[in-house]
Amino acid sequence: MQVLKKDANYQSYYSKDDFSLYLGDCIEILNSMPENFVDMIFADPPYFLSNGSFTCHAGRRVSVKKGNWDLGGGASANFDFHIEWLKACKRVLKQNGTIWISGTYHSIYQCGTALEINNYHILNDIAWFKPNAAPNLSCRFFTASHETLIWARKDKKGKHTFNYNLMRNGDWAEDSLKKEGLQMRSVWSIPTPKQSEKKFGKHPTQKPFNLLRRIILASTKEKDIILDPFAGSSTTGLAAVLNGRHFIGIDNEKSYLDLSIKRFENLKQTDEETALNKLFYKKANRLKLK
Repeated sequence: MQVLKKDANYQSYYSKDDFSLYLGDCIEILNSMPENFVDMIFADPPYFLSNGSFTCHAGRRVSVKKGNWDLGGGASANFDFHIEWLKACKRVLKQNGTIWISGTYHSIYQCGTALEINNYHILNDIAWFKPNAAPNLSCRFFTASHETLIWARKDKKGKHTFNYNLMRNGDWAEDSLKKEGLQMRSVWSIPTPKQSEKKFGKHPTQKPFNLLRRIILASTKEKDIILDPFAGSSTTGLAAVLNGRHFIGIDNEKSYLDLSIKRFENLKQTDEETALNKLFYKKANRLKLK
C-alpha cells in the first residue's frame, strides 16, 4: 500500500502485512500523504497536563509527567496545535470519512472547537466510563472516572459508515451498561487496559483494546484504512488488523513504535486475547455489517 507521496521526506519505520508505522511529526507526515486516502482516524492527542502535579498508580502517588510530548505551551499554543493537526487530518480523510478523538477536560473542549473551526460535522460525543478508575488522592475533587470521545464526519453532506445492527445486537459482555437487544447508547462502560495488554511495556495514556475494537467495528468496513496520528503503543492498529482493516500509525517517540512492533509481532501467536477476538470477529460477521 502506497502511503506517502513519492517525493516525501519520510520513510516507513515499519511495514508488514496491513500494519505500517511512521516516526516523526504527525502534521508533517500527514501533509506528505495523498488527499482523500483514509477511511477513519482515531486520535488520542496530548492532553498537555504534564505540569508537575500527581496522580495515583497501583496505589502509589506518582508524577503525571508523561514525557516532553505532553508539555503544553499555554492555552493559545495548545489550541493552535489542535487546529493544525485536525486540518492535516481532514485533508487525508475520504469524503465520507470520520474521525474519533479521545480526551479529558484538559484537551477535549479545545479539540471540539478546533473541529468546528475546520468545518467537521460532529456526530456524537461518547462518555467512556472507567469502572476501575484510579482514586483521587487529594480528596478535594470528584474522582476522574471517564474520558470523552468525539465522533465527527469530514463533511456534513457525507455518508458515514455506522454498523447499527452490530452495535445493537453484538456481544458486548465487557460493558455492564449495554442492554441486550437494545440500541447502543452514548455512555460506554469499559475497564482500563488489562495487564495482558501491557506485557511488552505500556504507554502512559494507553487505551484498552475493547474500546478501540468497538470504535473500529462501529464506524468502518473490512479493508478500510485506519490512521492514528498519535499511535503510542498502537492499540488502534492491533484492533484494526485483527478485524480485517489496514492500519497506519504515526508517533514521534521511537520507543513507543518499538513497543508497537512487539505487540504486533505477538499477534502471530495464538494467545488468549487474539483467540477471543477472532471468535468475536466471526460473530460480528454473522450480523452482516452494513
